[in-house]
Amino acid sequence: MPHVPRPSPARLAAPADAVRRAAREHLGARDHADGTLRYRASEVAGDYEVVLDVRPAGDVSVVAARADGSLGIPFFGWAFRPLAGVALRRNQEHALATLRHALEGAPRAAPVRPVLGLPPVAFAPDQARLLATAAAALAVVTFGGALFGQFADPVSESFAASDAQLGVALAVTRLGALASLVVAAFADRRGRRRSILVGVVGSAVACAVSAVAPTLELFTAAQVLQRACMNATAIVAGIAVVEEAPEGARAYAASMLALAGGFGFSFAVVALPFADLGPEGWRIPYAAGAATVLLVPRIARHLGETARYRALVERDDVARGRFRELLGRRYGRRFLLLAIVGFLTNLFNAPSSQLMNKYLQDERGFSSSGVALFRGVTTALPGLVGLLVGGRVAELRGRKPVALAALLAATVMQVVFFLRGGGLIWVMSAGAVLAASAAGIALATLDAELFPTEVRGTSNGLLLVVSVLGSVTGLVLAGALSDPLGGLGRAIALCGVAGLLAACFVPALPETGSRALDEISPSERRTGHGPRAAGA
Repeated sequence: MPHVPRPSPARLAAPADAVRRAAREHLGARDHADGTLRYRASEVAGDYEVVLDVRPAGDVSVVAARADGSLGIPFFGWAFRPLAGVALRRNQEHALATLRHALEGAPRAAPVRPVLGLPPVAFAPDQARLLATAAAALAVVTFGGALFGQFADPVSESFAASDAQLGVALAVTRLGALASLVVAAFADRRGRRRSILVGVVGSAVACAVSAVAPTLELFTAAQVLQRACMNATAIVAGIAVVEEAPEGARAYAASMLALAGGFGFSFAVVALPFADLGPEGWRIPYAAGAATVLLVPRIARHLGETARYRALVERDDVARGRFRELLGRRYGRRFLLLAIVGFLTNLFNAPSSQLMNKYLQDERGFSSSGVALFRGVTTALPGLVGLLVGGRVAELRGRKPVALAALLAATVMQVVFFLRGGGLIWVMSAGAVLAASAAGIALATLDAELFPTEVRGTSNGLLLVVSVLGSVTGLVLAGALSDPLGGLGRAIALCGVAGLLAACFVPALPETGSRALDEISPSERRTGHGPRAAGA
């Protein structure tokens, strides 16, 4: 339990029995066996309760408020305990203010203010546990998947590869999207949990092969597997947390998952100084990625299947994983719009992200340690703020406004980053990361919300394939234009036109904010079949 400073006991001008009645009536408190009154704390995760200890003191009563309970979040409990402490303190102050209003005529207590970083809607313990565990799985595979982009330059030097060969290798790894499509479709037929575990194990295997690969060809083959595992885990984990999140917190769940992915990415950035140890120093982080297989038993222990998928399995009137449903009247237009947006955004995002370190080293004179410092400063905090604010605003204002504004802002700032030098690149990179994080949350939530449970994995897998085609196009295009345009920076900046075009298609998408998931994307029953059990 987090350390929560207790507010000073309140002295109320009322008998203890009157205080107890007011607590039951105005706070929904219930009597407990130890003589206290308790009620569920609001605006905080876990099973916390506000505990009121009422003691008579002559003609007045002394009321002490405290919190009791546990967070119940595996892997990331350390990050949420300080936030929970703030929320619990506010709950205690609200309880005492409410009693003063009821008994002494003091001003009405304001509602408990939400804490940025905590969900806008309470998660049940099972929901919080699934979200945290899926996030841990994604952090693990993102670490392994981000290493190639971070160590592209030392890897190419180790294998004596040219810029063109490196660009081809990076592009070839995108073929892993085809394998991740299989895993995503498997998630529709056999469940989310199994697919996530397959991704975590496969990521560790790919890291192990990469760490000892003697040739660029074998290394690239291992990275195809790595990319497949990272993409598949990201897709299925994203689907799982959106399916399991309570209504009103789906974008929040997606933002927490993305935050975990950024956490894993940050570890890959922090590992950059290993490249300065020698020509083969880049292999050390890959060995660390292989060791993540030791986390699989714990992830498996905490990771459950989503309630929505379990309900779907009980039905015999819905076919799972049908491609045909994505081409039908209800979902075909949604799929086409999302595919266009995904292709165009990744045509710019892929070279911008994958080749940034090489650009900084070759054209701006950064060392590996300098790149680590730059990426740490311009990525960690801005990305965190973008995810938290983007998730919150997407819940309050809708997905489309956030996606449109943030996508435009991120593209413009990133283009300026690649065209200008000096201190401006620090500001532009940080701003682009913040905006891109917010846009990514809104679009990722739409990807999961706009399709029904039975094809959510298949649809997102196909969208990934289209996005990867955009990534491959962008990487090859940036590499091919590098020499004619006089450097990577100008070539990547030219690809930014695609990001601006992508924003033009966002307004045509349906808005999903403030709507129930089954209302947005209901399952389509097969003709001649009746449901065995309710709801999917």
